[in-house]
Amino acid sequence: MDTNRKKELKDAYKSRKVVGGICSIRCSGSQNVKVQATTDIEGSRNRFNFAVLTDTCPDPSMREDWLKYGSKSFSFSVLEEIKKSDSQTDEEFSKDIEALYDIYRLPE
Repeated sequence: MDTNRKKELKDAYKSRKVVGGICSIRCSGSQNVKVQATTDIEGSRNRFNFAVLTDTCPDPSMREDWLKYGSKSFSFSVLEEIKKSDSQTDEEFSKDIEALYDIYRLPE
């Protein structure tokens, strides 16, 4: 790959819109749900899809259900997402995600 193409790809990656938020992994067999905060929703979705494709449990705390019910009983969903603003630092964005996650952890 030539240097110009590498630079284009690097610039495109740096200028992409970063979307984070709250997602969940659910096992339909046991009805267990793992709620997670992430600064990269697409990355989390890709990791989940890869885990299903390779039949490897995406979260160690769900391994027992994974072995019992299999990968087909698991699903990934986005509960809420927020976009990182151009003026936000990575740390500020992470703190916003954590604050959102705290809301999801509060008992009803």
